[in-house]
Amino acid sequence: MTVPPLRVAVVGAGPWARETHIPALAAHPGVDLVGVWTRRPEAADDLPVSRFDSVEAMFDACDAVSFAVPPDAQAPLAVAAAEAGKHLILDKPIAGTVEGAEAIVAAVRAADVRSIVTFTRRYAPETRAFVAAAQDGAYAGGLGRWISGALLGGRYSSSQWRQDGGALLDVGPHVIDLLDAALGPITEVIDARVIAADDLWHLTFGHADGATSTAQLSLRVPAQPTVTEFSVHGHDGVVTLTDRTTGSVECFTTLVDEFLTAITTSTDHPLDAVRGLDIQRTIAEVLARTG
Repeated sequence: MTVPPLRVAVVGAGPWARETHIPALAAHPGVDLVGVWTRRPEAADDLPVSRFDSVEAMFDACDAVSFAVPPDAQAPLAVAAAEAGKHLILDKPIAGTVEGAEAIVAAVRAADVRSIVTFTRRYAPETRAFVAAAQDGAYAGGLGRWISGALLGGRYSSSQWRQDGGALLDVGPHVIDLLDAALGPITEVIDARVIAADDLWHLTFGHADGATSTAQLSLRVPAQPTVTEFSVHGHDGVVTLTDRTTGSVECFTTLVDEFLTAITTSTDHPLDAVRGLDIQRTIAEVLARTG
């Protein structure tokens, strides 16, 4: 029996929606991209898909919603979508607060819908090879670095939530998630420091099995190209990840493949809203230490 395409709507029309969500969803054979919803009608004028006049009209037309909006805007809309029985593709962080993230998880569970979070690099084969190698060995320490000048200029520098939250909110979820996956669950923020003028974050985590890791983040360092580096070290040597060959559309396509599987099998994906809540709690602990 042929499974009908999943009807997906996109919320948002910024660079991330235009460069990744919309092209990946439009090209996917298992998806029918039914349209977008934006707060401002003119934001969708030049998109290759039509705009819904209301959130309610969007819900009536879709089976799932793909979010590409700031975390504070995403949280209440995601709750409403889940309550309407829609599956969720969530951006990270999934909310602006832990309470907002908890509300999403509660709504997803109550509605028994599926969710997945765009920890984009986790869907790349080079990242999955790194995580598998890290989990297969004895490693007691790790390092994650994400240094760029994205907030100094370019297509994302006008994003107010990124300017306000800096690297911790934008790339921090990626780094925290990957260190957690490689070395085991983060159970403690041992130290957290920030040089606000440079958006330079230095974080130290404790993991469940006794390992420790360090994260260094900034989006206000004029690095060309962006520096992303992950490594784990211990009795079995050193495993590193610097490869970012796989593009965001390809990563997102893999995400959609796995999202469809989760829906058709009624199983939760490992990178679902619950995972997003775990990362949100770690971010909140960092902010409590640095605020």
